Amino acid sequence: MAVRPYWRGYLKLSLVTCAVTLSPANTDREKVRFHTLNRKTNDRIRTRYVDSVSGKMVDDNDQARAYAKGEDDYVILEDEDLDSVQLESTRTIDIDEFVEADTIEWVYFDSPYFVVPADEVGEEAFTVIREAMAQSNVVGISRLVLGNRERAVMLQPWGNGIILWTLRFGDEVRDEDEYFDQVDADKPDRDLQTMVEKLIEQRTASWSESMVKDPVQQSLLKIIKSKDKKKPAPKRKKEAEEDIEPQSNVIDLMAALKRSLEGKPEGGKKSKR
Repeated sequence: MAVRPYWRGYLKLSLVTCAVTLSPANTDREKVRFHTLNRKTNDRIRTRYVDSVSGKMVDDNDQARAYAKGEDDYVILEDEDLDSVQLESTRTIDIDEFVEADTIEWVYFDSPYFVVPADEVGEEAFTVIREAMAQSNVVGISRLVLGNRERAVMLQPWGNGIILWTLRFGDEVRDEDEYFDQVDADKPDRDLQTMVEKLIEQRTASWSESMVKDPVQQSLLKIIKSKDKKKPAPKRKKEAEEDIEPQSNVIDLMAALKRSLEGKPEGGKKSKR
């Protein structure tokens, strides 16, 4: 069942404009959520902003956003200061430029949204923009205010609609070279690699949503149900803790791979080719 649109506005490319809506492509509505209670009274606990020095509660009108220049040295920013650097329109996705599809690294992707026409009047303009991007094999880059925060966004043709991805800013993505440069770049032993490739082939299956089911969610619901009936919650068996020693010996790796190939794969069935 389609949910109520999260955002309504306009998609614009030069002089072509159409009304569109955005709806989150994912949801956490079914996730188990917790509240913090006072164990003695069973009442919910509320969060309050207090002055770190006086300990007194601070009224909403006295709360201000500030930038820390140093220890106990702040610059307070007023609403008009923040408004001066925002987009002129918070209701228009104005496509500024395009880049080739699949050239944006996945680490920049944040949250996906479904973009669809808001009415029949704008459907033709929407379709033209979508199909032109698809034929040119490009994605659109723009900016958008969501949740009172300005975001860089990417628009990608997807079936009959468009997927909008909010993108992380450059300073939010760490440099991969700081981590991967520590990894040995030498080619592995060819025999070992061949065995791993066979192991991968055995465990290759067609994608299914069951691969990303959350077993913890189901376990929590069982515990909640058992507690609601005043029954003791099932206790999880503790596995014996063992010290894991790294095995860097090639002979041990070869033996482990041979045993893996001889046994049945633990994953799904081998995909048909």
